[in-house]
Amino acid sequence: MSTNLAEDLNAGIQALGLKLSAEQQQCLLNYMALIQKWTKVYNLTAVRDPAEMLTHHLLDSLTAIAPLTRHTQGQPLRVLDVGSGGGLPGVVLAICMPELNVTCVDTVAKKAAFVQQVAVSLKLPNLRGLHARVETLTDPYQVICSRAFASLPDFVTWSRSALAEGGVWMAMKGKHPQDEIDALPKDVKVFHVEPLTVPGLDVERCMVWMRPDVCAA
Repeated sequence: MSTNLAEDLNAGIQALGLKLSAEQQQCLLNYMALIQKWTKVYNLTAVRDPAEMLTHHLLDSLTAIAPLTRHTQGQPLRVLDVGSGGGLPGVVLAICMPELNVTCVDTVAKKAAFVQQVAVSLKLPNLRGLHARVETLTDPYQVICSRAFASLPDFVTWSRSALAEGGVWMAMKGKHPQDEIDALPKDVKVFHVEPLTVPGLDVERCMVWMRPDVCAA
């Protein structure tokens, strides 16, 4: 991995105000190298250029770290990354927040297998790849997240059986998805929408936080 990528990653981490060790940064770069290697065979991502991969995948996923850290307050929570593909943002969360127990679920077997390979290669005991449909999961997770996965109504409906009592949904989206928010089930409440800035990318991003509204049930 070239020093330029390492420098660009470090600059992005600084811009996001994150404190990641040299080991964590190297782990992120090693993860990116694995994506590049496996994409040749498994077509994990349409983005092939390393510099583009850094901004569109790694730094984009890293925008979730600060908001999630504020939410979890260092607690060892179970996180489910739905429609994770090559493990974005789930693998990034597992690397940057080792206290979390992260499961990346995908309906495509080879993508789940890739995440398992990442867990072994990068020695991440808190990461697991799972080949399944999210609707079939009943193990409870305190945080269920997704990045560019589905509409908000589909995301919460499909993953509801896996949401722990008191749990939240965290959806990474592009521009503010008001239409999707308006279409949410009556008993799901948006309690926070925060804008996200991706270093090196001039795009609109936001994170939508939701939870079941017990009063409406």
